[in-house]
Amino acid sequence: MTDPQIPRPPQSSAHAGGIFIALGVVGGIVAGLATGEVTMGVLIGLALGIVVALLVWWRGR
Repeated sequence: MTDPQIPRPPQSSAHAGGIFIALGVVGGIVAGLATGEVTMGVLIGLALGIVVALLVWWRGR
């Protein structure tokens, strides 16, 4: 049983979605090099990474 006088530490609900942004950019570079459109690959990879990161953030709320 817990004592009501002792405050409990707050529980962290943070999720790391930034890795998907980084992976999207790197994947976009690779795909862009393969297709000859590096800039387009980076932009598409960045957009996809941001979408996935936002989904991770939204699901963790």
